[in-house]
Amino acid sequence: VYTIGSPVFENVSIKLDNGTTFEILAKNASSENKYIQSATLNGEKLDKPWISHDAVKSGGKLVFEMGPKANKLWGVSK
Repeated sequence: VYTIGSPVFENVSIKLDNGTTFEILAKNASSENKYIQSATLNGEKLDKPWISHDAVKSGGKLVFEMGPKANKLWGVSK
């Protein structure tokens, strides 16, 4: 399991040994917009602050919407 925190980069692609690519995109990220507002994993809403290793090794795309204040409701699902 990988714990999610605020991304440092706006866009990262990880090419995995199995030939897949896992991409992380932080929309609207800036020094002011450093808080996760919402997230999707492969187009599906992500409400938990973690992803599995299987999700990463399968490849795909993790997209964050960033904003200037913490969204205290994001990541509270179990």
